[in-house]
Amino acid sequence: MLDSAAPKARAFWPVLILVYVADFITKQLAVTELSPAHVPHRVIGDFFRLTLAYNRDAAMGLSLGGYSRVGFALTAAVVLVVLGVVYRKTPPGAKAPAIALALIAAGALGNLTDRLRSSMGVVDFIDVGIGNARFYTFNIADSAITCGAILLAFLSMKGDPEKEDGHLRSAI
Repeated sequence: MLDSAAPKARAFWPVLILVYVADFITKQLAVTELSPAHVPHRVIGDFFRLTLAYNRDAAMGLSLGGYSRVGFALTAAVVLVVLGVVYRKTPPGAKAPAIALALIAAGALGNLTDRLRSSMGVVDFIDVGIGNARFYTFNIADSAITCGAILLAFLSMKGDPEKEDGHLRSAI
C-alpha cells in the first residue's frame, strides 16, 4: 500500500536520480573525450561547442580564493539539507514543486560530487556563444539548478497557496 507522500516521491526521486546520473556520465565523457581542457569541439558551428573546463570556483567566477573547494562544498551540503527540509514540508500531492526541488538537489549533488572527487574543480563542458561573446562554460548540473530555480519561482508566484496541487508557498 502506498503512503500519502507517494505522488511527491514518485515525481522527486526519478528526476533526482536521472539528472544526477546524466550529469555524472556526461562529465566523465567530457573528461575522456574532450581532453585536453580549453580546446573547443564544434557541434553547431561556433554557436554550440563542447569545451572541457575545470571550475574551482562557483557559477560565473564567484570565488572564495584558496577556500573555494571547501567553502562551496559546505555550501552545497547546507543547500541539500535545506532542500530536504523544504521537500518534507511540501504537500504530498505537489508533484511540480517536487520536480523543481529534485532538479536543484541533483545539480547541487552533481557539482558537490566533483568538488569531493577532485581538486581540479567542477567539470564544465557546454560552451555557447558567438565568436568571443560566450556564456560561461557549464554542465548538466548547472542547467538543472537553473531550471529548477526558475520552476520553483514560477510555482511560488501562481495559484492558491492553500491548495496541494503543485506549489510551495505553504512549504517555504
